[in-house]
Amino acid sequence: IMVLSGCKSAKTIISNGELNSSLSTKQIVKEVDSKKSDFKTLAARVKINITEPNKSKSYTVNLRMEKDKQILLTSTPITLVKALITKDRVAFYNKLDGTYFDGDFTYLSDLLGTELDFEKVQNLLLGEAILEVNAKDYKSDIFEKSYMLQPKTQLELFEIFFLFNPTYFKLDSQQIGQPKESRFLEIDYLSYQKVETETIPERIKIIAIEENEQLTIDLEYKSVSLNEDLRFPFNIPSGYDEIEIK
Repeated sequence: IMVLSGCKSAKTIISNGELNSSLSTKQIVKEVDSKKSDFKTLAARVKINITEPNKSKSYTVNLRMEKDKQILLTSTPITLVKALITKDRVAFYNKLDGTYFDGDFTYLSDLLGTELDFEKVQNLLLGEAILEVNAKDYKSDIFEKSYMLQPKTQLELFEIFFLFNPTYFKLDSQQIGQPKESRFLEIDYLSYQKVETETIPERIKIIAIEENEQLTIDLEYKSVSLNEDLRFPFNIPSGYDEIEIK
């Protein structure tokens, strides 16, 4: 009943696209901060499509999030793959090939080509900037239908852009480039949904490019519910082979 209720109450948000060119960077940052997610737990069914050179995969997973503490992903309808992300741990196992990984954020960072930690992963999933934005270090502009924030001085090794929607001040896109490393990460938020009082992503497209290889991950959130009592069971089965990061 809770899942059906959560699904029924979620509505896709229509952006009116009205930009106010007189807004200062400080005002934009203030709006962004006021719209950050504020809940205890989140549960959702997520459809995941992964496209790599010469192959693609599709999964449906149950996502459970205890905000600022842990994220659990479980394949459905059969638990073949399970992953747990906490402040200091990234772990998963795959029953299909009998392998597991239990370590730090190196695996995810290598996968997407940029340094990640728990907060960045959580923000990525919630439509929030993976780096803290502020009026002191960032400047603002208008780019197409979004407010664009970027560092006043771009770092030599990184180029960073955050594009915020003028309707709900969540991200339309966040982009991190490492030109010297031929790396580029773009996370586009194609639509959002209203769940109770929260604005939650509905469709996310992640594009990670390294040299000439591109990884694309499409996420679609369904049946989102908030603040339920959730369990986060996770144990790596014995006898599995460990995946080693070289």
